[in-house]
Amino acid sequence: MADHLLHQPAWRLIDQSTLGPSFDARQSFATDDTLCTSIGGGNSPATARTWVHHDTIVLGIQDTRLPRLADGIQYLEEQGYRVIVRNSGGLAVVLDEGVLNISLILPEKEGTIDINQGYDTMKVLVEQLLEPYGAAFEAYEIVGSYCPGSYDLSIGGQKFAGISQRRMRGGVAVQIYLCVDGSGSQRASLIGEFYKRGLAGETTKFQYPEIKPEVMASLAELLGIPLTVADIHVQLMKVLHKNSELFYSGQLSTEESELLPGNIKRMWDRNEKALNM
Repeated sequence: MADHLLHQPAWRLIDQSTLGPSFDARQSFATDDTLCTSIGGGNSPATARTWVHHDTIVLGIQDTRLPRLADGIQYLEEQGYRVIVRNSGGLAVVLDEGVLNISLILPEKEGTIDINQGYDTMKVLVEQLLEPYGAAFEAYEIVGSYCPGSYDLSIGGQKFAGISQRRMRGGVAVQIYLCVDGSGSQRASLIGEFYKRGLAGETTKFQYPEIKPEVMASLAELLGIPLTVADIHVQLMKVLHKNSELFYSGQLSTEESELLPGNIKRMWDRNEKALNM
């Protein structure tokens, strides 16, 4: 697949995959907005950011319009999950220690990156991540999965990853959640119960997914091998190194660190407004 942007003059990797339970997912989405501004402005190179959040449900804006949203959220919190609302597209997803999130933040000049090119870039990244495991997958919508989309990644009809995008200020953030280990069907059952309680039998204009837990699985389950987030992270570093003249691990620049608090406040304000039930 030639129409992708995985090869870059330089790749910076920001690793936030081991920050632990106190790392709030709202900080992640604020960080990607910060990186979009910096990279879109030409102040930083293309950046891959890895992130893991413990026991968190990330809702889409459409999820906040469920007629019985409070009941759905109460159920998730009773199961020990924190609930936040993201600022990119899609519907509810589960994040936990077995789910590796990867953001690719790329510079865009005058609309030069079309939406499919962003998705294809992430798809090629996953192909190269899974190459050592001999894993072939397909990209099409898996009906019955949570957060369904045309770029669901699956093996044998069972989804293990989903991709979304966010564009702002000349930067494009392509984000993926990879269910590396753990039970895909248990995660799906959790979201299925959330929708059941959030809808409470009511008919809505928007059609929320009817979750079928059996259509979701983790990579470890699908490949039949022990596989961890750390394993995929090591492979990611190799892939980025192969696809750049300069690869390095880094942190936010001084300018980015100064931009971040404002974006975090916007995410907190957005969540307070969206979840003010």
